[in-house]
Amino acid sequence: MSRYLSRPLEPYVPGEQPGGGLLKLNTNESPFPPSPHAIAYAADSARRAELYPDPECKALAAAMSKSLGVKPENLVFADGSDSILNYAFAAYCTGRRPVFADLTYGFYKTLSGFYGADAQIIRLNDDFTVDVDAFADADGVIFLPNPNAPTGLALPLSDIERIAASRDRIVIVDEAYVDFGTESAVGLIGKYKNLIVTRTFSKSRSLAGARLGFAVADAELIADINAVKYSLDPYCVTSHAMAAGLGSLADTDYFDACRERIIDARAYTVDALRGLGFYVTNSAANFVFAKSCAVSGGELYRALRERGILVRHFGGRAEDFVRITVGKKSDMKRLISEIERILP
Repeated sequence: MSRYLSRPLEPYVPGEQPGGGLLKLNTNESPFPPSPHAIAYAADSARRAELYPDPECKALAAAMSKSLGVKPENLVFADGSDSILNYAFAAYCTGRRPVFADLTYGFYKTLSGFYGADAQIIRLNDDFTVDVDAFADADGVIFLPNPNAPTGLALPLSDIERIAASRDRIVIVDEAYVDFGTESAVGLIGKYKNLIVTRTFSKSRSLAGARLGFAVADAELIADINAVKYSLDPYCVTSHAMAAGLGSLADTDYFDACRERIIDARAYTVDALRGLGFYVTNSAANFVFAKSCAVSGGELYRALRERGILVRHFGGRAEDFVRITVGKKSDMKRLISEIERILP
């Protein structure tokens, strides 16, 4: 970095995006292409690319409001849920402490550093479950992914509600993986005016490359986030992304079929890994978090990479684990076959 940079930064490190030849099970993308409706809608939108996109995303908000049973004024869209999280940090974490777990989505730590916020880090329990009492007691702005990443573990809504009700402060529930096995907190926003739920089209709707995310909250909180969005990048959602999102929402059969295939492949993978002596958390996401007693997490990561399969390996408390994105069942069978060859 140059000497002109205003202050030192520790950027987020994305999962590796390699060239061809590797089976990519490291960044929790869908193994399936977008819905044919999404592709067709996005292609049609290219005919009007000379025009700026609608900053309010009105058509998409109308469709999503029907899907979720909320009002359009309870929604705000951005170029991925990471941007929503960024806006939330800008809106609420200047002078307030962000609060998140020690083993969770790394972008919270990155944003804390970017905004100079003194974060409170709450240690997960030894079994990687969330310490609900500690979060309920904490002051500051709560960031709580559900299911959590990289553990895949989910909290019941009763715990989310307990945290939201415990103190008068913002609680942000990051539901990037909610469609794969846990109940959404969207239904609680009418009861808890301090609750923000973030969602994405990247995972279950196969639109990671389109960059489309949103938040659901009380209208006053949505106004806060919109104020930040319009201060930074009002046109952040492209016409193509909006159109793809509308096409995806219009194709519920495709969405349900892809999601069920991922859930089925996850169950196969968990059973197969446990049969090989792995400890595997009860993931409710489109990935599994697994540890072998026979090889270290780093050794398994490197051995799989040498065999053309890319998974994710973290340090710290996750040093012994790998996080494995759930692909097609044929992908997971290949993974298990290679792991059988690696194990002593």
